[in-house]
Order: sequence, then C-alpha cells, then structure tokens
Amino acid sequence: MQLEQAPVLVSRQKLSLERLRFRGRRVASKILVYVLLAILALLAILPFLWMASTSLKTVQEASTYPPPILPAVPQWHDFADVYNSVPMLTFFRNTVFYSVMVTIGQLVFCSTAAFAFARLRFPGREVLFLIYLATLMIPTAMTLVPSFILMKWFHWLDTIWVMTIPGMFGSAFGTFLLRQFMLGIPRDLDEAATIDGAGLFRIYWQIVLPLTGSALTVLAVLTTMTVWNDFAWPLVMLNSSSVMTLTLGLAVFATGGTQEFTNVPLLMAAATMTIAPLILIFFFAQRYFVRGIALSGFGGR
Repeated sequence: MQLEQAPVLVSRQKLSLERLRFRGRRVASKILVYVLLAILALLAILPFLWMASTSLKTVQEASTYPPPILPAVPQWHDFADVYNSVPMLTFFRNTVFYSVMVTIGQLVFCSTAAFAFARLRFPGREVLFLIYLATLMIPTAMTLVPSFILMKWFHWLDTIWVMTIPGMFGSAFGTFLLRQFMLGIPRDLDEAATIDGAGLFRIYWQIVLPLTGSALTVLAVLTTMTVWNDFAWPLVMLNSSSVMTLTLGLAVFATGGTQEFTNVPLLMAAATMTIAPLILIFFFAQRYFVRGIALSGFGGR
C-alpha cells in the first residue's frame, strides 16, 4: 500500500511546489508593480513638494547651490508678503467667479446637448454629432485671433464677460463625455416615464440627470481645472489687474511686474497658493471623478 501511495504523494508535493512558485511569482509581480507606481507617483509629486519647500526658504537658501531640501527655519511670512506685493485676493476672487460661472454653464448646456444626442431620435443626429465632435480637432491657438476680434466687436475686452460667457455655452468634449454616460442608461426608464405622462424635460431633469451624477462631477472638475489653469485666453483678452486671473497675475509677478520678482521663495509661495485649491478640489472629488471616468467609457476598458 505504501508503494502504491508513493507516486500520489510525490505528485501532490510537486503540485504544492508549483502552487508555491506561482504564488511567489504573483507576489513578486505585485511588489514590482507597486514599486514602479510609487516611483512614478514620487516623480509626479516631486515638483510640487519642491515648490512648497522653496516657498518656506529664505532668499539665501533658495539661491545657494546645491539648495537644501528643507528650510532651516520655515519662513511662513512669505505667504503674507505675497498679498502685500500683488492684489492676490482680487486674482483669487476673479478666478473663483470665472470658474464657477463657466462650470455651471458647461454642466447645463453640455447635459442638455448630450441628452438630445443620446436619448432623442431626429434626422441627421449622428452627422450633426460628428461635425460637432470634429471641432475638437481645431487647435485653440487658431481661434484666438477671431475670438479677439469678436470680443472687441462685443465690447467685452478687459471685462468679466469675456472670461465667462464664451465658455459657458458647452463644449464638444463635455457633450461627448455626458453622451457616452447617458447611452449606458436603460431606455426602459424613458419609456416608463413616458407612459406615466412625463415630458422630455421631466425625463431629463428627474430621471437621466440624477443618474449622471458621476459624469457631471468629472466634467465639473475638468472644467474648473481648465478655467483655473488657463493662461492664453486671459493673456489676450485681459489687461487690467482688477479682472486678472491667478495664472495671469502670477505671470506678471514672475516676469517683473513687481519689484519682488527676483525673490524666488516669494514666487514659489504665490505658485503654491495658486495650485493648492485645485489639489483640494481633486482630493475631495477623486472618488466621483474616478468612478465617472470608468463608467463613461474613458477608463481604458
């Protein structure tokens, strides 16, 4: 009996060894992936950490080579000095106002256009959507001069209207993003609501729109980041400091618009205050942002 069981025991030992090797390879591959991701994350966040560290250094520490990684004594007064050098509160208030207005407009007009393209049937729908989507292929720089002439004709140059109204009436990307999400909502909900006597606007407002919350969050975050970081449009359209954005004010501050532009820690403090709100917005909206990207078809599946 022992001789008959010996081959079975040997085969079981070999199977257990193969399982151990397979598990070892899986663990090693996971560790390698996590190490690579950690290195890439560190490389991505390193410039922001260096910016925050430099904002707390003295001018002498920032100008020495090689510069120290951390300041000997953190100079927190640099953040207060920024407000004394440039009207930072005005830039911040303007940027928040522009971002909120454009984001609200994008959510309203992109969602209504996406609802029409995704849920309604009308002649030429697909052709019209492809033409609208083809506008994404036009570089933004090509439209700056015509847009400048148009804004001058409207007498909107150097006003809050030039920073809000042109961006409020939807975009091809936002419409495409929401349309892809709405296509995944079952049409049975529309049919059931129609049987109950609901009109198109009620279906859009009470059925489709609440189910599109994740995609709307993605569009809101992307729009806010785009308006917040935009530099070319305010550079061409704005001139007065009373209507400037943070990015334009930071550029003026860095290129000699004030007497403090050679103060590197002061410049890094201004840059840190400019980018900190975006980091907070993405941090709090990250959960909905990732979910909306995955469900709308942009997750690489």
